[in-house]
Amino acid sequence: MKVLLANPRGFCAGVNMAIECLDEAILRFGSNIYVYHEIVHNQHVVNRFQNQGVTFVNSLDEVPIGSILLFSAHGVSPEVRAHARSRKLKAIDATCPLVTKVHLEAIRYAQQNYNIILIGHEGHDEVIGTMGEAPQSITLVETPEDVDSLSFTPDDKIAYLTQTTLSIEEAGRVIDRLKTRFPQIVSPPKDDICYATTNRQEAVSKLAANADVVIILGSQNSSNSKRLMELGSAIGRPAYLVDGAHELKTEWFANAKTVLVSAGASAPEIVVQECVDLLRNQFNAEVEEVVIREEHVNFPLPKELRVLANAQ
Repeated sequence: MKVLLANPRGFCAGVNMAIECLDEAILRFGSNIYVYHEIVHNQHVVNRFQNQGVTFVNSLDEVPIGSILLFSAHGVSPEVRAHARSRKLKAIDATCPLVTKVHLEAIRYAQQNYNIILIGHEGHDEVIGTMGEAPQSITLVETPEDVDSLSFTPDDKIAYLTQTTLSIEEAGRVIDRLKTRFPQIVSPPKDDICYATTNRQEAVSKLAANADVVIILGSQNSSNSKRLMELGSAIGRPAYLVDGAHELKTEWFANAKTVLVSAGASAPEIVVQECVDLLRNQFNAEVEEVVIREEHVNFPLPKELRVLANAQ
């Protein structure tokens, strides 16, 4: 068996920053820290921090007044920030800067009286946070068919934004339908789908055709990881999304000569290597790392970390 190991894969700059932020907060303040929702959508990462004593919550009412709270990489709405202030929580904002960019675009378009079409998946943490910036101005669509049901007129001011972790092809179909129905629609100055999502999709798209099986490391609630699996399926390859080597099934590889392995932007490299090691041990696999594009993006840790540390 040959294993094609896609590069780039795994952690993006935003995920790296959020995880480093929580690691640094534990180092400075101890593990009695709360995180609103999962720090990133990956079970391995969440379990590691839970084992250190970090508490993940879905409601700020679960957080004792005055506690240290991290906002996850996916961002939150102004309503959540206000609730945190009302409970006197010491908030550290680990929102990915690329998500913050979309929030700021939503605010700007709303202030200019645009009707904002947000392309994204209902219920995703990032979408909830973005819509919270201008709830009266934003309409969510997921598919081209959703666009057909919109009731805006050619005279309405309309702009669109996208969730950062969408499939480029998926978002493109919706954008094309929007531009056909509403030629006056305004697009963001720069594409909202993040560089890491784009690069990982490009790598899987280019390499999957050369593989018999596609394995994507990532959790089921990771939007960008699911998109990678769907890319493999779209070209007719058996594609599987797994959290780790323990979920691999021997029968998947019965007739496989070449296996493509990649990972979503919130999946740690350790789970990738565990899968590769299993394929080496069980199938005597030879591994070839294939670099499609290099990444050199880094985001600084939030300033709130320094402020809180200096205050203590």
